[in-house]
Amino acid sequence: MFEIKNLTASIEGKAILNGINLKVNDGELHAIMGPNGSGKSTLAHIIAGRELYDIGKGTIIFKGKNLIEMDPVERALEGVFMSYQYPAIIPGVNLAYFLKAAVNAVRKHRGETEMDAVDFLDFIKQKLAEVKMDESYLKRSVNDGFSGGEKKRNEILQMLALDPSLAVLDETDSGLDIDAVKIVANGVNKFRREDRAVIVITHYQRILQYMSPDFVHVLMDGRIVRSGKKNLAEELEDKGYNWLREKESL
Repeated sequence: MFEIKNLTASIEGKAILNGINLKVNDGELHAIMGPNGSGKSTLAHIIAGRELYDIGKGTIIFKGKNLIEMDPVERALEGVFMSYQYPAIIPGVNLAYFLKAAVNAVRKHRGETEMDAVDFLDFIKQKLAEVKMDESYLKRSVNDGFSGGEKKRNEILQMLALDPSLAVLDETDSGLDIDAVKIVANGVNKFRREDRAVIVITHYQRILQYMSPDFVHVLMDGRIVRSGKKNLAEELEDKGYNWLREKESL
């Protein structure tokens, strides 16, 4: 479904990604871990199409298409979703209107019939229940006055509603208490399917306890230095990153 080949990127002349290679197959969940400043969020933003970074070389192939050649809206319509570490607050934009417009834009792109207000309300109620949010949130502005946990659950709500093929979750667990982490993880588990893939970016293995990733990758100094199974995350939790830095002579 998704493959990055030898990707390099910089911002204002400063190199951030130094040759990323990553392959994600249908149905897989990959976790990317690493210390602060290693390039994890940069990688997520580049996948989503944020035009802040200079791409040096490499390709990002999604379902046979080069994402680098597509603008952010095209990527979203084609099925790429990103959950932000710091979700934006949009005062004055009703959440129900926001979600309905986004869902219908995707459905129209896929050649599907757009939902009317009644059908959408029935549809979104089911998604709200999956992330333990009540209908009152639909009457509020997007993330306006939301707690940190509510913002993150709203990100997962959007993912479930938009039905993307590839979901990139950038530190969705940061700042969450144990109950909220479980709710977010459960939403991701409900999303997982054989024709979808997920990339979870995180500092900690606690959320991975509830997700069972297929692969764990360690990103340091702009490149993936180690890949393994779930036990790699447990090893990082126990030892930190310095042992790996020394072992890889970074």
